[in-house]
Amino acid sequence: MPFPLMVFAAGFGTRMGALTADRPKPLIPVAGKALIDHALDLASDAKVGPTVVNLHYLAGQLETHLQNHPIALSNERTQILETGGGLRKALPLLGSGPVMTLNSDAVWTGQNPLTQLAATWDDTRMDALLLLLPADKAKGHSGTGDFLLDESGRLTRAAGAKGLVYLGAQILRPDGLHAIDKDVFSLNLLWDQMIAEGRAYGLIHQGGWCDVGRPEGIATAEALLQDAPDV
Repeated sequence: MPFPLMVFAAGFGTRMGALTADRPKPLIPVAGKALIDHALDLASDAKVGPTVVNLHYLAGQLETHLQNHPIALSNERTQILETGGGLRKALPLLGSGPVMTLNSDAVWTGQNPLTQLAATWDDTRMDALLLLLPADKAKGHSGTGDFLLDESGRLTRAAGAKGLVYLGAQILRPDGLHAIDKDVFSLNLLWDQMIAEGRAYGLIHQGGWCDVGRPEGIATAEALLQDAPDV
């Protein structure tokens, strides 16, 4: 059965400066296509289950852009909830069981990230499966990476070591969200619980990736897409 998918699209995009003064970041075009459409094309190609997009900043523009897509919208107009709170609010639209999540501010080449995750997921031993790249291969990203993998693929925190970058695509068992006594919180809280229990795993993306979080990331992403081999 296909996994349901949550696409995160509610952020303010403040690092984009003037580009997000009059539009939400998911509507910024990269290679002639809005970022949110790059994400939804991945979802369509992977044949995911029900898809939910959350909305906050300039929500009306995204709502109009998405009105002809077969997706549900999770409204965070009154309060932005971050990734953990946002996913928990959307769960009634996503159904029970593990869910995929995908950030809407990146572009990908190579294998479809959602297809890779679905093919690797092991329901008997995993509560989370995060898609990763070494920091030196994660275009548009600054920093050394947050995670390490052991021989079995289990995640640990990098704790200052040179690590792997989380690319904003994962499969996650969301049950633990209900026990977190906050309205606004990051999924890092749930990841840390799963890491402590030895139930969080990682997977190296087979392809390229670029974070489009800053204006200069647009040109980098377009170059990545242009140089990608045909598949």
